Amino acid sequence: MVPFINTFLKKSNRWGFFFVAVLGTLLHFTFEWFGQHPVVGLFSAVNESTWEHMKLLFFPSLLFFLVEYKKYGASSRDLLAARTLGLLCGLAFIPVSFYTYTGIIGRGFTVLDIAIFFLSAFLTFWISTRLLQHPQRLTSLAAAIILFVLLALFFLFTFFPPHIQLFLDPVTFTYGI
Repeated sequence: MVPFINTFLKKSNRWGFFFVAVLGTLLHFTFEWFGQHPVVGLFSAVNESTWEHMKLLFFPSLLFFLVEYKKYGASSRDLLAARTLGLLCGLAFIPVSFYTYTGIIGRGFTVLDIAIFFLSAFLTFWISTRLLQHPQRLTSLAAAIILFVLLALFFLFTFFPPHIQLFLDPVTFTYGI
């Protein structure tokens, strides 16, 4: 393993997980706190749909990864690629685990939903760390494109969500803002 990875990953992963967990939790409430302002809704959960809860992982992770990449990217050409792949796994974990447990139990539980969020944040950093130990086939350019496409989809689907279960608010039975 490259010395860079040994020296920074433990600290970066701890700070990253903490940053994502705290900011993601706050983003659950900011849309309401700011009077349902549409610009705030781009980055915050605008309802209780699974898709909107995926924003709570995406935006703090993206912010952390970009700062981390600016600071350490020159030391590891695989950093952004590994973090992006880890984020994709964390994002996928949210709907897969939510729909699995609610399909088995028949309803959702807030404590399990919160646990899923924290586990998805953990998985994002854990998987990306494992990926950094092996050369990536995904380039930084491809990773940046993936992140940009996800960003565009989160923005677009805030206002124009497809009418499928992933985007349905189970509380109000509405979609998007």
